[in-house]
Amino acid sequence: MTRTLTPAQRMGLSIGVATGLYGLSFGALGVAAGLTVAQTCALSLLMFTGGSQFALVGVLSGGGTWPAAVTAASLLGVRNAVYGVQINELLRPRGLTRILMAHLTIDESTATSLGQEATDEQRRGFWTAGLAVFAFWNLATFVGALAGASLGDPKAWGLDGAAVAAFLGLLWPRLKGRRPVEVAAVCAAATLIATPFVPPGIPIVLAAAVAVFISWLRHRQDLRAGGEHA
Repeated sequence: MTRTLTPAQRMGLSIGVATGLYGLSFGALGVAAGLTVAQTCALSLLMFTGGSQFALVGVLSGGGTWPAAVTAASLLGVRNAVYGVQINELLRPRGLTRILMAHLTIDESTATSLGQEATDEQRRGFWTAGLAVFAFWNLATFVGALAGASLGDPKAWGLDGAAVAAFLGLLWPRLKGRRPVEVAAVCAAATLIATPFVPPGIPIVLAAAVAVFISWLRHRQDLRAGGEHA
C-alpha cells in the first residue's frame, strides 16, 4: 500500500530539491576560489549552511585571507544558533537525535517546521526538509565542483532564483496580520539599502537585527500599555 505524503513532507521535498540544486553553484564557486574538490565537498558535508559557505568562498575568491573568510562565515552562522533554540523548544529532541537535528537545523528545515500547525507535521517538515536539502545539496556540490568552470555563470541557470522562490513560498503564509507585514517590509527595505555597501550575506544579518530591534520596541510598548491599563 502506497503511503501518501503529508503537506509538510511535500513542502520539505520541494524545498529540498529547489535549494539543494543551488549546490551546483557552490561547488563551481568553491573550486574557482582555489579549493580542491575534496575541500569544497567537505564544507558542504561538515559546515552545511549555504549562506556561510558562500560567504567563505566569496571572501577567498575576492583575495581575502582565511581568518577573514572564517569570520564572515561565522557571523552568518550565528542565525543557526537562534534556529536551534527554536527547534529545541518546539520539537524537544533527545540523545543522539539532538546532535543530528543540530546539524540539519538550517533556514529551510526551520522554516518548513515552523510553517506547520500540528506538532507531528512540524516534526515531519523538519526532517523531510533537512534531509532532502542535505542529500541534494551535497550531491550537487560534488557535481558542481567536478564540472568547475564548464558550468559557466551559475546564475545563468536560474538556480539562485529557485532558492529565492523557495524562501518566498515559505515566508508568505506566515505574513498574517499587520505587524508581520510591516516588519517584513522594513527588513526588506533595510536589505535593499545595505546591499550596495556591505559584503554579500551581511544584509541578511542586518535584516535579522532590524527585526529583533522592532520586536523589542513593540514588546516594550505592549508592556507599557499593559501597565497603563492595569
